[in-house]
This record gives sequence, C-alpha cells and structure tokens, in this order.
Amino acid sequence: MYYGKIKNCDIADGPGVRVSLFVSGCTNHCESCFQPETWNFEYGSPFTTETENDILTMLSPSFISGLTVLGGEPFEPSNQSALLPFLRKVRAKFPQKTIWIYSGFTYEELCSKDAHPHCKETIEILKLCDVLVDGRFVQAKKDITLLFRGSSNQRLIDLKKTLESGFVVPWQQAQ
Repeated sequence: MYYGKIKNCDIADGPGVRVSLFVSGCTNHCESCFQPETWNFEYGSPFTTETENDILTMLSPSFISGLTVLGGEPFEPSNQSALLPFLRKVRAKFPQKTIWIYSGFTYEELCSKDAHPHCKETIEILKLCDVLVDGRFVQAKKDITLLFRGSSNQRLIDLKKTLESGFVVPWQQAQ
C-alpha cells in the first residue's frame, strides 16, 4: 500500500484534533474529487513499518482524539490487507482514541460479499473503527455546511451501534 500524506493535526476529518492518513488508490473516480492524484495506487510513498511507527508516535499526545483513514480509498481490497494489521495496532495501543474511516463505497457495499470492496479483512476493519463516513462524493449534492463530509448523500455511521443492531445507526456528535 502507498499513502499520499499524513496530517498530524487535522481538525476537518472527525471530531477533535486527529492524525489523518490519506491512502493511495481508488477505483471510484468521483467527479470533482478533491484529490484525484490519490486514484493512482502508487501515488506518494510506500506504507512501511516506519510509517506505522511514525503515526503511532503522532497519536501519543493526550490532545489527539484519534486516527482518521481516508484516501484515495481505504477499502480497495489491496489496501485492506495493509490497513488491518495497522488498525489492530492502533486499537491495541490507544483503546480510548477513536478511529474514523472514509469510503466512497456504502456500508451496504462493504458488507455485501458480491461487491468489489468486500474481502476477508473488511468486516474486521469495520469492527475496529468507530465511525464510517460512506458514499461517493456527488458534485450535484455538494454541501459545504455538512459536518465532516462533502455531499448530502454521504453518511456518518456509528459502526459500534450499527454492528450491534444490524441496521445503520447514524453517528451523533457528543454534546
């Protein structure tokens, strides 16, 4: 897996101050994508053990709320095999921090065994994450007033409650 960039103090892609990993590779090719360079699976730098350790160090300060993974497309099958062991490490080392993950695929596509993004790692990745921001960016539904997403078709999904209940539960920001 490759990644395009890492932000160590991101306030746009989830609540609080976060570390954000932008993975490379995407087959969705959304119209007006904000970083089409990440469609290339070899854009940026290789995701190495050193990269993992750098991110774990960035996550250490108490003011960091958690990790956000976006792209490109984290749920491209070729990215999932690298992300799963890394997310296990993050969850083990920082159980109190949240993990958000963005996908152009919907939750239903991710869970469908016949869909392109579904592979053996998918469900465990979803279980390790707290919130999924799902759905392709749709230029015609662009809305800059939306919290943590770009178009009105995209959803903020509370993964813990969704996986427990069996139906999609929207994420609600703590008051």
